Amino acid sequence: MTWFRFILTAILLGVALFSFASAVLGNFRFGFVMDRIHAAGIGDTLGLSSVALASMIGSGEAMTILKLLLIVVFMWCTSPVSIHFLGQIEYYMDSSVDAHTKRYDRKEDSHEPV
Repeated sequence: MTWFRFILTAILLGVALFSFASAVLGNFRFGFVMDRIHAAGIGDTLGLSSVALASMIGSGEAMTILKLLLIVVFMWCTSPVSIHFLGQIEYYMDSSVDAHTKRYDRKEDSHEPV
């Protein structure tokens, strides 16, 4: 049973490492800021979840598992909200976003927001 927990923990840490590396690579490779925000948000959420799950399996203690589970729930609630907030700031403040998106809040557009 100890080897199984070790192998599962190592696999989850590998997934977390891949997720964080993909987020860093996405931040350097993508040109559009919204793509960069998306890469950072996905990498952050998946990487943190994998690390916390690996720590839960590796630890095996009930209180440690509960604490890590509360951290994951907190991060799942705050990380996507903060990434969405940064995206909204970029959407409304940067005029070069028009080349990539269609805004319905402009007067020259005849469409109404859905």
